[in-house]
Amino acid sequence: MSDRPLSVEGVQVPRFLYGTAWKEEQTQRLTELALRQGFRGIDTANQRRHYHEAAVGQAIATVIGRGIVTRDDLFLQTKFTFQASQDHRLPYDLEAPISVQVEQSFASSLEHLGIQMIDSFVLHGPSERKGLTATDWEAWRAMETIHDSGRVRLLGVSNINLEQLQSLCQGARVRPRFVQNRCYANRGWDRNIRAFCAANGLVYQGFSLLTGNQQLLTHPELIMIAERHDRTVSEIIFRFALDVGMIVLTGTNNSEHMQADLAVFDFVLDPKDVARIERLAEL
Repeated sequence: MSDRPLSVEGVQVPRFLYGTAWKEEQTQRLTELALRQGFRGIDTANQRRHYHEAAVGQAIATVIGRGIVTRDDLFLQTKFTFQASQDHRLPYDLEAPISVQVEQSFASSLEHLGIQMIDSFVLHGPSERKGLTATDWEAWRAMETIHDSGRVRLLGVSNINLEQLQSLCQGARVRPRFVQNRCYANRGWDRNIRAFCAANGLVYQGFSLLTGNQQLLTHPELIMIAERHDRTVSEIIFRFALDVGMIVLTGTNNSEHMQADLAVFDFVLDPKDVARIERLAEL
């Protein structure tokens, strides 16, 4: 698979996104570094508990101001997060209706990021583990309204199970184009969700591919594949994820690792290796 971006409804989407969670005071520096190293897709959220969205915006402004990139070079993705997953630093009025909270969060994201349009606006997970509630639908309808306004190009959803995703796609007026989930090898790399995405024109974004699969990283079979390609195990995992159709998220804090991550487009895996890794944690 080449490093050419995917085209989703005419929006150019990089196959590798830089995730900005859990970086706190290092957010601006690391986001700038990622952009300098070649990342053109940035994933964030208006959730101060885990993200520093305003610092992401400062990094973007800096690299644009220095002529390293233009706004049109970038794919910027952020999220609306319900109160249960926030801390006290809310980007909206907790007493307001959910639809107003979504609008307030989105407007705050535009201000944080210093832009007028967001490429992808993601519901940061349904409000309950099972099913979709009236609250979820109110949030999604508000996101659809923002999409109608032309201020966001694409919608997405994160941290969702198959039944919830099926329900959302059946009932949505503007369907999600992205599904972003934590991807565990011992759960089949979220295979059922990926299959649904592939069959319904959705694009799967995988995160925690390394941190969520620490035990797998020492698997002899994976090490053997890495040695055969003269690559690290991490690079093999990322290359595998690309080969099975994922957009990959990485949040590395290391400049060399950033370079290595983007270098996974320089080699290919044998289809037998891809099939082996697909089933590795199940053997």
